[in-house]
Amino acid sequence: MALIVQKYGGSSVADAESIKRVAKRIVDTRRAGHDVVVAVSAMGDTTDELLDLANEVAPIPAPRELDMLLSSGERISMALLAMAIHSMGFEARSFTGSQAGMITDSQHGAARIVDVTPVRLREALDEGAIVIVAGFQGFNRDTRDITTLGRGGSDTTAVALAAALDADVCEIYSDVDGIFTADPRVIPKAQKLDHVSSEEMLELAANGAKVLYIRAVEYARRHGVLIHARSTFSSAEGTYVLGEGMKNPREAEGAVMEEPIVAGVATDFSQAKITVAGVPDVPGKAAEIFKIVAKSGANVDMIVQNVSATGRTDISFTVPKADAAAALKALAGEQTEVGFQNLIHDDQIGKLSVVGAGMRTHSGVSATLFEALSAGGINIEMISTSEIRISVVLRDTDLTEAARTVHTAYGLDGDAEATVHAGTGR
Repeated sequence: MALIVQKYGGSSVADAESIKRVAKRIVDTRRAGHDVVVAVSAMGDTTDELLDLANEVAPIPAPRELDMLLSSGERISMALLAMAIHSMGFEARSFTGSQAGMITDSQHGAARIVDVTPVRLREALDEGAIVIVAGFQGFNRDTRDITTLGRGGSDTTAVALAAALDADVCEIYSDVDGIFTADPRVIPKAQKLDHVSSEEMLELAANGAKVLYIRAVEYARRHGVLIHARSTFSSAEGTYVLGEGMKNPREAEGAVMEEPIVAGVATDFSQAKITVAGVPDVPGKAAEIFKIVAKSGANVDMIVQNVSATGRTDISFTVPKADAAAALKALAGEQTEVGFQNLIHDDQIGKLSVVGAGMRTHSGVSATLFEALSAGGINIEMISTSEIRISVVLRDTDLTEAARTVHTAYGLDGDAEATVHAGTGR
């Protein structure tokens, strides 16, 4: 008997029929002799609809009350799922995040898990029940308030539960069959990966891949949780995300897995570029600029500084589009102090990233990328690298074609088109 944690996203429980289909999958797992703990998201687009409603009644909703509102979506889906399981003749008990012992810090809207005390879940499992937990939410001990974990919070809930309960595997269900070499909506001939390292998955998630959220992958890597990314809509085996020292459950004992040169190509349309033009080329100015940006709450990704020829230089960097306004306002307020000439904002960019652990030991990966983009007549504006990743910034209108060209150049195209069961990627 294994202990299996399963997570189902919004598209997996979008309506009554979907909930019954998920309930059957959970019951089948229980019938196979396994203990089952489930983390569930709100139904369909419920969270977005609640956000829209909040913004209609208040231009800036109070963070505490917004968390109270948004956490209701998961409570609805967890109760309905438990009811569906009961109707199939199995005991199921639903728990909110606080009842499940998901202890977080006090940051409303983007809380981080600081502890998990799943006492009630253990009791329910020992009594033979299937456990259903509301994802995306927790509880702060100091304020005694409900908190939410931000986008991807249900993934993080599932992984945290798997770690706390010492589960054998954490199955993350979505509307695609696993992790692909690229987003199958962008590149239909993307291939499903049998496995991927947590290191590669972190890079893919950080650079636009949406099938798993980066916080969940980070948590799994830190706590040694085996993730199996699968589809709610088929019984096909998915993709295992393997942490350091983990064995692929599909591999024969003692088999050695060869790292792929390139595991995948990720695309990201969510970034904007800010250029601080005419910065005095003296020591300390870059530090001043990025200290201001950090105080604004913006998360900087790529940075490029031009060579100075006139005693002044330009510094360009990318941030999430949602953070750009705050960063620009903060910089404009310190223009006289820093001494730069002007700010340029460009939100018509896209980021293309190539990721693969095999880059460490294989030459020519960069050359293949740049040759493919050159052959397609696609201009590169910024370049950033890590040990297992190369990222480039392009015009957003070129990004989709660039991704297809690069995917083909690395020999990643499959023979048939990938299946996308629902269409959102979650």
